[in-house]
Amino acid sequence: MASPTDIGQGESGRATQILDDKSMVPATVENILISAESGAFDRAAATRAATAVGDRMRGLAEVESVGEAVPAPDGASLLVPVTMAGEARTADQRVQPLRDVVDELRDDFPALRIDQAGAASIQAGINDQLGADFVKAEMLSIPVTLIIMMVAFGAIIAAGVPVLLALTSVGAALGLWALCSQVLPDPGQVPNMILLMGMAVGVDYSLFYLKRARQEQARGASKLDAIEIAAATSGHSVVVSGIAVIVSMAALYLSNDLIFSSLATGSILVVAVAVAGSLTVLPALLAKLGRWIDKPRVPVLWRINGRNSEPRLWPALLRPVLRHPAITLILSVAALLAMAYPAIDMRLKSADIDDYPRSIPALAAYDRVTDAFPAKGTSHEVVVTAGAGDASGVEAALSRLTERAQASDLLAPEQDPQPRMSADGTVHVINLATPYPANTDEAERSVRLLRDELIPATVGQVPGARTDVGGEVAGSIDYSANVAQKLPWVVGLVLLLTFLVMVVSFRSVVVGLVALLVNLLSAAAAFGLLVAIFQNEWAEGLLGFQSNGAIVSWIPLFLFVVLFGLSMDYHVFVVSSIKEAAQTGVSIRQAVSEGISRSAGIVTSAAIVMVSVFSIFATLSLIEFKQLGLGLALAVLLDALVIRGVVLPALMTLLGRGNWWPAKMPAGPSAPAVVPVGEEKPASAPA
Repeated sequence: MASPTDIGQGESGRATQILDDKSMVPATVENILISAESGAFDRAAATRAATAVGDRMRGLAEVESVGEAVPAPDGASLLVPVTMAGEARTADQRVQPLRDVVDELRDDFPALRIDQAGAASIQAGINDQLGADFVKAEMLSIPVTLIIMMVAFGAIIAAGVPVLLALTSVGAALGLWALCSQVLPDPGQVPNMILLMGMAVGVDYSLFYLKRARQEQARGASKLDAIEIAAATSGHSVVVSGIAVIVSMAALYLSNDLIFSSLATGSILVVAVAVAGSLTVLPALLAKLGRWIDKPRVPVLWRINGRNSEPRLWPALLRPVLRHPAITLILSVAALLAMAYPAIDMRLKSADIDDYPRSIPALAAYDRVTDAFPAKGTSHEVVVTAGAGDASGVEAALSRLTERAQASDLLAPEQDPQPRMSADGTVHVINLATPYPANTDEAERSVRLLRDELIPATVGQVPGARTDVGGEVAGSIDYSANVAQKLPWVVGLVLLLTFLVMVVSFRSVVVGLVALLVNLLSAAAAFGLLVAIFQNEWAEGLLGFQSNGAIVSWIPLFLFVVLFGLSMDYHVFVVSSIKEAAQTGVSIRQAVSEGISRSAGIVTSAAIVMVSVFSIFATLSLIEFKQLGLGLALAVLLDALVIRGVVLPALMTLLGRGNWWPAKMPAGPSAPAVVPVGEEKPASAPA
């Protein structure tokens, strides 16, 4: 598991690294709060409970020492600090025996509320919640995907094949990630991301391949010929879209950030496995199953979707788009830009302790501890590096800093912090608390007050001394700043790589530019909707979150890269179908109609799967997964319906033969020009 030292950025990251290098990371302290369960506080019973805490905790190998019980300023509770033994970075893996002792004490003192809160128990609680969320997402996504595939194919075996490929891709990628995590520590989100991406692309790739093979068999091709045709068409699209996703995710390595690098690695692994499976295992499985692929049939669903009948819905929907492409394009783009407008006001913050659900017991206990003892809440680490000979000057400067901090309303005046010094006398550290929660503007202002005013006027006057402010709030500020700084570079690289993949695949500069334009539109609209939902309070009850007025720092950059990669699934498949029709010599308008009508059923089924899986993640407990899941679901929905169903056909119709520049397509026949759009018979069977 990644540690704060692994994840840190900027000044706060440097402060954490210095403390780690000098072995000055403080030991993990678990706070045991004893208060009344209800009614008046029984001080005598609480004292006996505090004594029992000390007696039982001292007998644990995981405990280094137990401090004296400290009464709260209001006299309504006692706090017993328990210092854990061993390294702080692994404390969450060793805190369970302490939690067990607290559970036993609750049974022994039923009239008292006994809470445990500390870095180790909170992280363990978050890990437990992540594990429970992962199981919930897995248990929901599998049956939901299977039902959607059943509707799409009308046959049980055909429905199970894409789900099987997706699950095996997820399993293989998790195994590969277990090896990679020895080099890139897991920040906690990677297994969930592998499940999210694996179910989405695994089903998509199988769906593209399987649908095309069934179409060719319906047209009279033999089993093996149908598989070969599917490999040459849909298989090619799968490879191109897989490469597009992989190169997009690879751009995240440019961020030089552990979270992004780990998420990129996990996503690349599962996409690569899914592509490999769709090109090897899937055709072999289809060849082996033969006609059994359509057995057993679900009567009603088979009559609706199992047969490869000619499409009626999509040609009807496309008719007004292709008759009035200019007006359609203007209106649809204006609507997407209106959705994107709120993104201008996007604010970034790292998810902190105040953003996690209070259904986690340690976090509910943390709130009660900080209410009773404000100094036990958010604090800033001031780390001063200077020569050993300047130690006395640094100590005097830190004393002046403490006096000024205690005079500020932004810092906790009741705390009397004591500085610590490294063994070689070159590093001093002092903790200054703030009475405000970490996700508030006041807490951020307290960091800026230290960095911009108080430190320059005190420690900054010591010649040769360098001061770094760390801690949770400073870490959030620095992490968000790093994301904002790296965002243009990563976005630029994603655009460049995507453009090159599309140009090489379709041998058309225009196709590459169109791909960038329409994908930017869908991503911008998704960002706007995300900001409108999560930076405001109106959707809190609906989605079960508490708004902190911001988007989690790593979400926009990662979301953009994932969206750009996944959009290639649909774009490559739809444009390939249009190009295939155009190569027969029909007019571009008819090619667009045939290509989209032919691929619409597949794209719609794939989009429903993605939206369903991503929406499941929007129901999970942690706010970053809510934001990621809902952002992806909205983007895919817009991409499949608005972009591929309205914007792309209108734009390609207006561009005409220029779509394929500098390549050339056969000139279209003159006869179809007089046939009303949507009334000509499609050249191929639909999905």
